Amino acid sequence: MSKKVTEVVAELAEPIAAELGLELVDIEYVKEGKNWFLRVFIDSDDGVDIEECGIVSERLSEKLDPLDPIPHNYFLEVSSPGAERPLKKDADFKKAIGKHVHIKTYEPINGEKVFEGTLDAFDGETVTVTVTVKTRKRQVQIPYEKVAGARLAVIFG
Repeated sequence: MSKKVTEVVAELAEPIAAELGLELVDIEYVKEGKNWFLRVFIDSDDGVDIEECGIVSERLSEKLDPLDPIPHNYFLEVSSPGAERPLKKDADFKKAIGKHVHIKTYEPINGEKVFEGTLDAFDGETVTVTVTVKTRKRQVQIPYEKVAGARLAVIFG
């Protein structure tokens, strides 16, 4: 099969989620111990409940079975991405403006590769974050192509 499992699953899951008014956030296909897991993360502005996860799981299974893109046994899990939802697409970054985020970069920017703070702006090319070190705030501009991973971050305390 020329396409990656996650790409095939995304093509099947996207219309299912859209039909239910949900967003397909992410797909993971990973081996943990001796077991394989196909994890599908869905969300909406109002969040998702277990019933919606069950419906997506059922409909996705019906599409996956005849196609059989995975040659071995695996566990299908459909869930919400949780409070620390990943930021994958441009739209995710735009929606997260004003929120607390955690960003890792492929290479150091000003000597650092991990940034946590408030997402101030995103223009498609640059991610602007205000980070606080002790009591000092500073704004960091991160080139979008250097972002290795980003997610919402929960603040404790």
